Amino acid sequence: MIIVSNTTPLIGLATIRRFDFLRQFFGEIYIPRAVYDEAVVAGKEIGGAKREISTATWIHTVAVQDRLAVEVLLDELDLGEAETIVLARELDADWVLMDERKGRRKLAQLRMSKIGTVGILLKAKRVGLLPIVHPELEKLRRRGFSISQAVVDAVLQQAGE
Repeated sequence: MIIVSNTTPLIGLATIRRFDFLRQFFGEIYIPRAVYDEAVVAGKEIGGAKREISTATWIHTVAVQDRLAVEVLLDELDLGEAETIVLARELDADWVLMDERKGRRKLAQLRMSKIGTVGILLKAKRVGLLPIVHPELEKLRRRGFSISQAVVDAVLQQAGE
């Protein structure tokens, strides 16, 4: 299975100490250079995320080849999102990890499978790695992640909480 990730799911899960879920669910993850630069080079140290991402031997940074496709997407998306989507297409990824609404919308238009930070937490609950989801959602919110109450309510309903 080929997984390509944008920045936010990596940082989100690292800041709430659930980064290991990514390795457990996906084994290896590919990220474009822009995501590495956002998360590690230029990123602020948030809850150990820089260290987690930069030292994870199972995360592979790959250069995007189709720069023209990236440039076209920059009209709608930021560089990390654009490179994530183009890399996912280049690698024929099975899943794309993406939280940003515009990026998820573009993935839907391209008929590419996606999952975000909250979806990974829900998956962890379903497979028994997480007893309850609600405290994890609250941790994300306290660390500055924007999760609407409607999303929280829907996730808690799906989780049976």
